[in-house]
Amino acid sequence: MPRPLRVAIVGAGPAGIYAADALLKSEAAADPGVSIDVFERMPAPFGLIRYGVAPDHPRIKGIITALHQVLDKPQVRLFGNVDYPGDISLDELRSFYDAVIFSTGATADRALGIPGIELDGSYGAADFVSWYDGHPDVPRTWPLEAEKVAVLGVGNVALDVARILAKTADELLPTEIPPNVYDGLKANKALEVHVFGRRGPAQAKFSPMELRELDHSPNIEVIVNPEDIDYDEGSITTRRSNKQADMVAKTLENWAIRDTGDRPHKLFLHFFESPAEILGEDGKVVGLRTERTELDGTGNVRGTGQFTTWDVQSVYRAVGYLSDELPKLPWDVESGTVPDEGGRVIEAGEHMASTYVTGWIRRGPIGLIGHTKGDANETVANLLEDHAQGRLLTPAAPEPEAVEAFLAERQVRYTTWEGWYKLDAAEKALGEPQGRERVKIVEREGMFGASGA
Repeated sequence: MPRPLRVAIVGAGPAGIYAADALLKSEAAADPGVSIDVFERMPAPFGLIRYGVAPDHPRIKGIITALHQVLDKPQVRLFGNVDYPGDISLDELRSFYDAVIFSTGATADRALGIPGIELDGSYGAADFVSWYDGHPDVPRTWPLEAEKVAVLGVGNVALDVARILAKTADELLPTEIPPNVYDGLKANKALEVHVFGRRGPAQAKFSPMELRELDHSPNIEVIVNPEDIDYDEGSITTRRSNKQADMVAKTLENWAIRDTGDRPHKLFLHFFESPAEILGEDGKVVGLRTERTELDGTGNVRGTGQFTTWDVQSVYRAVGYLSDELPKLPWDVESGTVPDEGGRVIEAGEHMASTYVTGWIRRGPIGLIGHTKGDANETVANLLEDHAQGRLLTPAAPEPEAVEAFLAERQVRYTTWEGWYKLDAAEKALGEPQGRERVKIVEREGMFGASGA
């Protein structure tokens, strides 16, 4: 009697769960069926949604509802707090599954090669995001002593960092932030936040809605210099062909022509300023030096040789995320991705049997969360084609209980989907007395205890 197709998915963020959804909706799910185990190194699922989205964005966190429905399916099991390759290797996964899909995302900061980047007070945005999102593996405190702060980058992560730095702790208290984050933000001394972009308004990577949200806080005055509103032929072409870019540019134009108000915290959006050096004294950040740029006609910019020194005491670089290299898989150092063709992992020009990728580990940390659905669909379609053509490896122990026995023998303390329901209920119970939807549990031991691991 034919057995179900057994698939392991490494990474329980949106990309991995979308891949599970695509498998469940495929013809293979009908007969003889599919059996999916999702492995996640954190004790809780949802990846970027839980540990990468700003707490004041419940609209985006609503995506969890759709992801929940996938993990609720009886064909899917969750193994949380299981690390690849520390707890289970590629060869071991292949011994239990017909195919393995890696969807481990990107959580580290991309490097920025300018002098002074190593100074005390120079931070990666990803580390700061992990702190305010209550990641269990980062310190519980964050130094927020600077009154003037620079944020390098003009994407949504830069906006998140700038907004969290500029808001008051009490504005964020209704969200799910844990007590240590509230206490840290309560002590935040930042009064000015300066966001720097190397190119112009038409090239900014903000989402229109995220940009407009900056102006919703009663405590944040968003300021744009009219001299930074400039377009060349390439910029005009971008605006005509990209509705989102045009909406962003219009918002920035409106802010540039209005009078400055009296909200206590100032958030400046600077364009045509390329970071050249972080200035230090006694090992600490004391300023930022930027070079003024100008458009070259194509939408790109060139340096003008005119430099400005900005009085700031800390600098956050939000110039992109980078994935961690996955042992036993080929790796493209420059892009920080696993080489692939249609989601099939490619090594030395050949498809690595039964091994696939989807999401940011495949294409890099670009695009919105929903864009990973297309990746997942393509990867799963090619996996199923390989299955139909008999190209998948045959696992030695495909029985679902075999991997449970393996983890027990290794003494891996893992969490389950049923455990997530318990953790979810515990976090909601913590928030209820304060009229909050939830208060996030940070410590791993606390998560284990709540989930019954």
